[in-house]
Amino acid sequence: MEHYLASEFDRQQATRRAPAYQHLRRALQHAIENGELPAGQALPGERELGKQLALSRVTVRKAIAGLVADGLVVQRQGAGNFVAERIVKSFSRLTSFTDDLRARGLDPRSHFLERGVGEVTPEEAMALNLSPGAQVLRYYRLRTAGEQALALERTVVPQSVLADPSLIENSLYEAFAAQGIRPARALQRLRAIAFDAEQARLLQLPEGSPGLFIERRTFLEDGRVVEFTRSFYRGDAYDFVAELHSEPTA
Repeated sequence: MEHYLASEFDRQQATRRAPAYQHLRRALQHAIENGELPAGQALPGERELGKQLALSRVTVRKAIAGLVADGLVVQRQGAGNFVAERIVKSFSRLTSFTDDLRARGLDPRSHFLERGVGEVTPEEAMALNLSPGAQVLRYYRLRTAGEQALALERTVVPQSVLADPSLIENSLYEAFAAQGIRPARALQRLRAIAFDAEQARLLQLPEGSPGLFIERRTFLEDGRVVEFTRSFYRGDAYDFVAELHSEPTA
């Protein structure tokens, strides 16, 4: 790795005129993209990189900050800088945030920003097939893997399905299972977004960073809608995958 990085840094310097931090940033990016620095691996320390390439720690820090902004590197307080691990989420299976992270050996957590009961809004009533005046539970959560912020979720559930907001401690789908509720299918819509100032603050990103918005309506076997969730995922942390099949020919 040391030889690869030094060689790539020299190549960057020889091929274009730019500040030294940009050469280092590109050299590290190439190392990540080519697998020399695999997902989850720690980057060499600032002092080590500076000594190896004859650069100041300020220059090294600026290069790494650029990689963090690009979503290629994550900073863990007290531990250092690590190559980001993207989470692959299938659109072909009905799974929860908690399921997806546990399947990858990560620690899913929920931080409740809002939680309560209220009268359904017209938009919620349409999404959940509820009558005006019906009561719903509302949750606004910051979803994390350990301490790393990954997504914001606004969830609405009919109170006829879950009676008490405290039934959800971490996972909505675990709360469903505890009540004997088995979601059968879901409809999802996805679009690209740019995070506003408040969303960016909560997700520890610069304002305007790219994200993915997913709207989900989840159904029981009998057709009842039990969940209306609007999720805002970090664009630098997720890959969404769908398996497609061709129509059979006659």
